[in-house]
Amino acid sequence: MAPQNGMVDPAMFQSLQAQVDEDGAIRDELRDLVQALEKHNRNTAFVLSRAHSTPVTELRRVLRAAEEHIYASVSVITTLAPKASEMPYYKFNNMWTRQMQDAAYGMLFWSWLGGYEQDGKVPECGRLLTIEELGKIMHIPVNLKDRDEFHLTIEEYLFATIALVEELTRLARNSVTLGDFERPVLVNQFVKDLFAGFQILNLKNDGLRRKVDGLKYRVKDVEDVVYDLSLRNLVPKKGESEAEK
Repeated sequence: MAPQNGMVDPAMFQSLQAQVDEDGAIRDELRDLVQALEKHNRNTAFVLSRAHSTPVTELRRVLRAAEEHIYASVSVITTLAPKASEMPYYKFNNMWTRQMQDAAYGMLFWSWLGGYEQDGKVPECGRLLTIEELGKIMHIPVNLKDRDEFHLTIEEYLFATIALVEELTRLARNSVTLGDFERPVLVNQFVKDLFAGFQILNLKNDGLRRKVDGLKYRVKDVEDVVYDLSLRNLVPKKGESEAEK
């Protein structure tokens, strides 16, 4: 009986190797962009951290400095989006989802402090940007369901929102150190409203659900700050300025 030829065609593995090489090249290109985004996110966080030691009257210069890094992040995102959209979204999204959360958080904190000016309106302090507004700043779609391309997901937005609450908890304490007794009251109302909003959500993501469960401790931390101020009669009455007090 004549020996059989090989039953597996080596060409199949050559084809697979070519696909692996192609994916590797795309991954390397995406990695460079993600690393650039991460760098700008760190710069944004560094500048915004000065808000904890800067009086409100001098905060505008911090927000202007942060704006430069925020829009540098946006520039990277607008370059990353078409590259990432060439492949199925969930094939590589684990490469950038954390960096997108960080970028979203930086923009949320910057806007909350009064850095985002929209349509010529005076920037408003204490307001939470919606996911649609974040998508507009980033120039990308949000929560896509009808097509497979790069976008900002609801999970990324919610993680960023939780990070904002954690940062505002620190800000409430540090504002007292700076002699600002109005901001802790604003933070207190904001985190309470946000926590109430999270109670509406029926979350399936285990990591996100654990983060949300921890929000009640952040709410209590801010309530304690305001309570201590109340005991010392340092909470400004409604319609009363700090100078009058």
